[in-house]
Amino acid sequence: MVFAFKKETMPTTKRPPTKYQPKGLSVLYEDRDIIVVEKPCGLLTIGTDRDKTRTVHTILNEYVRKGDPRSRNRVYIVHRLDRETSGILILAKSEPAKIHLQETWQETDKRYLTIVHGSLSPKAGTISSYLTENSAFTVYSTPDQTAGKLSYTEYTVLKEAKGFSLLEIHLLTGRKHQIRVHMSEKGHPVVGDRKYGKGNDSYSTLALHARSLSFTHPVTGRRLSFETGIPEFFTRLVGKIELPSP
Repeated sequence: MVFAFKKETMPTTKRPPTKYQPKGLSVLYEDRDIIVVEKPCGLLTIGTDRDKTRTVHTILNEYVRKGDPRSRNRVYIVHRLDRETSGILILAKSEPAKIHLQETWQETDKRYLTIVHGSLSPKAGTISSYLTENSAFTVYSTPDQTAGKLSYTEYTVLKEAKGFSLLEIHLLTGRKHQIRVHMSEKGHPVVGDRKYGKGNDSYSTLALHARSLSFTHPVTGRRLSFETGIPEFFTRLVGKIELPSP
């Protein structure tokens, strides 16, 4: 796991005692205003009306309260990753910080790694469409510009092996299930995608990882960059992976 700061290194807050450290999450960075974590696949970012299981949100709320249920400390969701997607998440420690990060989200550089079925042509490009969602919570592209939100997914093929393609994704917008839908509609679904992928996909792990984020700190204005390693599942699929610097 690697993380780096642009400009000056920022002071971090004192960590709570070991017994209050978050279980199942890696804290990459923390200060008075934000927490940056690496989320494993299988963990929800925040609960839904249909699912009240343990989430990033509940784990980190317990963490910042340091075992005191009466504490008014809490974390705020800035953005989400799908349950099946692993990688970097930013959370805020105050509502003003959350609002600032969300209002400047288009300035955040978001890079993903994914492995899809088949060989793409061309080897680099941008997929764009208007995305909308039906009553079954399935996202799809629509020609109706009034019904969907314009979405852009920039991709580059990094490696091809064993019938798979390893892609770097530059997420230019951040719609729900955007990468998964765009790759599926292009005819190259993400490996392990049971919702939008091939019906005979035998992989139970989704090959989608939020690899790096670069954003402006909501209080100091400094530019911060974070990068994670390559999931072991990816190397099992395509072998050794050498990545360009984000």
